[in-house]
Amino acid sequence: MADETTTATKGITVQIVTPAGEVYNESGIDIAVVNTQGGQVGIMAKHVPILAALTIDELIVKRGDDKESLAVNGGIAEFSNDTLTVVADSAETSDVIDVSRAESAKERAEARLAHAQDDHNDAELRRARIALMRAVNRIHVAALKSGR
Repeated sequence: MADETTTATKGITVQIVTPAGEVYNESGIDIAVVNTQGGQVGIMAKHVPILAALTIDELIVKRGDDKESLAVNGGIAEFSNDTLTVVADSAETSDVIDVSRAESAKERAEARLAHAQDDHNDAELRRARIALMRAVNRIHVAALKSGR
């Protein structure tokens, strides 16, 4: 019985890695909320194992009264043994997002999108939509940190 209480109070470990390296690694997380291609999933200690493809969206981690948002741009989430491992194409914590760079990326993606639509270029249209979603995700997560 004591082991169950200890495990429940320690929470889960959340690790986020990208091709560029580790972005986040924290223990004692009460809940992590990931956005999968099948919908939003909240993960707490003792959650059943899961393997899911992620969407380009915010990932939320909560510990006590603290809440942190991260911009995660696709990838895979795997949860087992109270450890959530996210292998993402790219990811950033809200405090390292360069908003002006993200705004510029959004403008470039919108221009690419318009050009691809005019040219009826489906491959470029898809790439431009993904670039736009990534930029908007980064701007959204940064805005949450600044309280906007």
